[in-house]
Amino acid sequence: MYKILIMTLLATLLNASYPIVYSALGNTIYENAQSVEKLKDIEAFSTYKEEILEYVKEVQNVKQEGFKIDASQESADKKAYLATLRKLSKQNDFFVRNAEARYKISIENENSLLFSQLINSGLIDTQKNKQEIIDYYFKNQEDINASGVIQFYLDEDARLKDKRDAHAAEYKSKKMREAEKIKRIRRNDIQAQQELEARLQKEVDMKKQEIRKNQKRELRE
Repeated sequence: MYKILIMTLLATLLNASYPIVYSALGNTIYENAQSVEKLKDIEAFSTYKEEILEYVKEVQNVKQEGFKIDASQESADKKAYLATLRKLSKQNDFFVRNAEARYKISIENENSLLFSQLINSGLIDTQKNKQEIIDYYFKNQEDINASGVIQFYLDEDARLKDKRDAHAAEYKSKKMREAEKIKRIRRNDIQAQQELEARLQKEVDMKKQEIRKNQKRELRE
């Protein structure tokens, strides 16, 4: 039983993308590392280039340390690992806030290159800012390349439009079928009414003929 538990733990560790220990704090750092690294290629962050490179390198080293702790569960190592994560978390927050601030500035100054670089960096909540991003694109589409996030939203909206159009066509077709059904029912009702009226009229005519015959017979008598 103990052997099975060990093998299960090892399998979990091998399949994990990030260290399990202190994952609530570590995952955000590890997930953002690649996005933070993209900032070094943006001119607005050129003064932070060395700092970014050092940060990314430390994140990679700490991640490996986290995997080792997962396997060993050493308390002393966990304490030092947590302290490092807290320091990296503050740096991560700094880069995220800086990116968000410059994203706002790029919109105010209509800096389309910076705007495009930031929304594709992964540090901006593009879902939250979707409408603002789309509005900026349509206002400045001659100066901006619709790639990455913007193209995704344009494709998404196109698919939604196709779905809406298909639904509208289906609804229209359904309404047309219902209208045709109502016309058919009305035609049948009119025909049935006409047939009923003709039958009643025939009965009335026959009744009149019978009355006249009886009157003639009574006169002869």
